[in-house]
Amino acid sequence: MSLTVLYTDSRAPELDVEREIIRPDAVLINARKASLDEVDPEAIAGCDAMVVNRLRVDAAAVARLKRSRMVVRNGVGYDILDVEALGRAGIAACNVPDYGTTEVSDSAIAMMLAFARGTLTYDNALRADLKSGWSHAHNVTSRRLRGACFGLVGMGRIGTASALRAKAFGMQVAFHDPGLPNGAELALGVARARTLTELLGMADVVCIHAELTRENRGMIDAAAVAAMKPGAYVINTARGPICDTAALLAGLKSGRLAAVGLDVLPKEPAGLDDPLVAAWHADEPWIRGRVILGPHAAFYSPDAFSDLRRKCAQTVIDYLRDGRLTNCVNAEYLVNRR
Repeated sequence: MSLTVLYTDSRAPELDVEREIIRPDAVLINARKASLDEVDPEAIAGCDAMVVNRLRVDAAAVARLKRSRMVVRNGVGYDILDVEALGRAGIAACNVPDYGTTEVSDSAIAMMLAFARGTLTYDNALRADLKSGWSHAHNVTSRRLRGACFGLVGMGRIGTASALRAKAFGMQVAFHDPGLPNGAELALGVARARTLTELLGMADVVCIHAELTRENRGMIDAAAVAAMKPGAYVINTARGPICDTAALLAGLKSGRLAAVGLDVLPKEPAGLDDPLVAAWHADEPWIRGRVILGPHAAFYSPDAFSDLRRKCAQTVIDYLRDGRLTNCVNAEYLVNRR
């Protein structure tokens, strides 16, 4: 029996990279649809593996997978997968956790540097008026990074990469991550905060590198902002729903926060119905230079995108052909594997 791998919403117009790895072991279907409802029902029912990018795989979608042995999120975060429902159905849920580690950490550090050194602000001021823009005064978020505290919410692969980069700038690094074993801080030479509130009170830069869970959805709210050190930067390149953007906006208005850098937002693509996005878009003098937004692209470089495609394809064929399951994120629920 031939194997079939369904790519529901691949960002690649052609699956040439994937075919080099998977063929001749499987037939690849590149649906490229905006929702699962638009994908051929027979393709969903008949696939041995399904690869998703942004399409949510809930319990109803799981019920349509009559033959599939695995679903792979073509990225790091897997909050779009109902991992419990997949596990109960005997379907392995996997991700690709190691394809853009350096790119995401570089992006977080780049946002911090842009605020501290004013690169974007200076460029925008000069573009608007070469004469009046010729002044350091346009950078309203400038600060010395050496000796400042770089606080990480989440200390996994990307958090660790960001910590090492911050240390290279002479910053003091601290983190909060209840899932990390005791002693990890000793190996890395960083400080560990026992609670989120403790971390927020000591960090000059709050950098979020946590996966999205039920527990941390909306974690950076008004209370969290109030607990932050006055004049802090908040940078999120993880998942948008971790931050309450209305609370961040209020923190900027009050002066509690000096700057906010977001590559991810609660609703994507971003819209003007988000109060922070609307204020940033209006570009009023009080907010100018204090907010940087990105299109959920911190992961991207041509090399990282190639890694993602290759690693995802390898994860698929390793399991379908050889029975070797890697990067499984629902092992605790996975019973009676198909």
